[in-house]
Amino acid sequence: MLSRRALNGLAAGACAAAVAYAFYAQYGQGFTPCHLCIFQRFTVAAMAAAFAAAVIISAPGWRGTLSAALTGLAGLATIATAGRHVWVQMQPPGSVPACGADLDFMLELFPLTEVILKVFKAGGECAKVDWTFLGLSMPAWVLAFALVATVLGVGNNLRRD
Repeated sequence: MLSRRALNGLAAGACAAAVAYAFYAQYGQGFTPCHLCIFQRFTVAAMAAAFAAAVIISAPGWRGTLSAALTGLAGLATIATAGRHVWVQMQPPGSVPACGADLDFMLELFPLTEVILKVFKAGGECAKVDWTFLGLSMPAWVLAFALVATVLGVGNNLRRD
């Protein structure tokens, strides 16, 4: 079995690779991310940061508990965001209203908390599926990845060895 530090490092690298692929899909393949896609990038980046911190601080005892909490919180944020996105994509066509303003404009106009609430209401562009692999959309893959990484992060950092 890999050490606690090695597993945290691999997970941090996997999260960083996921964010890098999202940027490649946008700039290399020409996909335009919706608001929820952008939020997922932030939450996966937060997972990468939590795993990177766990590489440094995780050890049996309170430091392992802290590392498990950090990776768990970042993972739950990613699961919630990706889960909401998958739910929006599963709705019948036309049942989700259009998104309206772009994210930059909303951030200039509204406080951050209001922007977050508006984004989680999700609009029509978030329901569009541009990319699939093995029949799953990118948000579905992010959800699956986040579930696995969160369970791994919490379990790994709560180990007693």
